[in-house]
Amino acid sequence: MPEGEYILRSFEQQGDPLPFSCRNGCCTACAVRVLEGSIDHREALGLSRELRQQGYGLLCVARATGPLEVETQDEDEVYDLQFGRYFGRGKVRTGLPLDEE
Repeated sequence: MPEGEYILRSFEQQGDPLPFSCRNGCCTACAVRVLEGSIDHREALGLSRELRQQGYGLLCVARATGPLEVETQDEDEVYDLQFGRYFGRGKVRTGLPLDEE
């Protein structure tokens, strides 16, 4: 993998496409768990400090810092880990969001 290149881009150039969506480190579509090695992913705004410490990373804004082994993750699972505690609480209102006129 070329030094300084985003991991997702490198895989794409090798013909090995991986899941992605925003390419900005804000969603969790390209989330992985680092099994061996480490990554520089300071641009990953879509991951909390806790998830980073648990070994999660976002490949669209991650660069390998040496040999690396990662495991792809289910996007919904990582999304729920990241944002689930903020949603699903409180009252839920149903109906049309705007008055019909």
